[in-house]
Amino acid sequence: MLRGRDIKRYGYDWAGQWLIYIPWHFPYQFDESITGASEKAEKAFKEQYPAVYNHMLEYKEPLSKRNKAETGIRYEWYAMQRWGAKYWEDFSKPKIIWGEISDKSKFAFDFFGEYIPEATSFYMKGECIEYLLSALNSSVSEWLFSKVGTTTGVGTIRWKKYTIEQLIVAKLSTEQLNTHLAAFNDLKVGKMSITDFECFSNKLMYDVYKLTSDEIQYIENQQTV
Repeated sequence: MLRGRDIKRYGYDWAGQWLIYIPWHFPYQFDESITGASEKAEKAFKEQYPAVYNHMLEYKEPLSKRNKAETGIRYEWYAMQRWGAKYWEDFSKPKIIWGEISDKSKFAFDFFGEYIPEATSFYMKGECIEYLLSALNSSVSEWLFSKVGTTTGVGTIRWKKYTIEQLIVAKLSTEQLNTHLAAFNDLKVGKMSITDFECFSNKLMYDVYKLTSDEIQYIENQQTV
């Protein structure tokens, strides 16, 4: 599990935090023949995940008192009341993650399906997300966001979803996408440093937007203010 403070630019530092996520009828959540609280599911949970089960057992009484019309009837006492049945698997897919409050753009790529429970942390998925990550972390996007974004009471930028959606991300050619993906893979396996990859990404953005040397200098000067 990650918190907003754990997320860095292009990476994150896991602080040893865990999240227990238990859907209905776990570990038989995919068994469509189960239509209510299942003793079979609870027995399997206890046998297959004894440490987690025993931990949950400590809280059985308060958990059993939740929503008396459903707990122990539609789902087991240890299961989440609402477990995101339609979209929960999206959290385990490769995605871009970021925290809302930061002086600089700090978007990272999550390869391992981390969960981010905080209300001030977000994620996005989709096509070409490796390139989108570079675009969001680029000097161009950071400058653009400074024009459309909001700040906290002390002036720190808030990277909110609705303002990020206003950012303009140029479409790359197939050749440019392939070149970028090769560089991204080098970054992923440690063949390229974050500093070198940022230089590569910024140059790519400058080329895509066809910025002049004066425009580039202006944007880069803003980064040091």
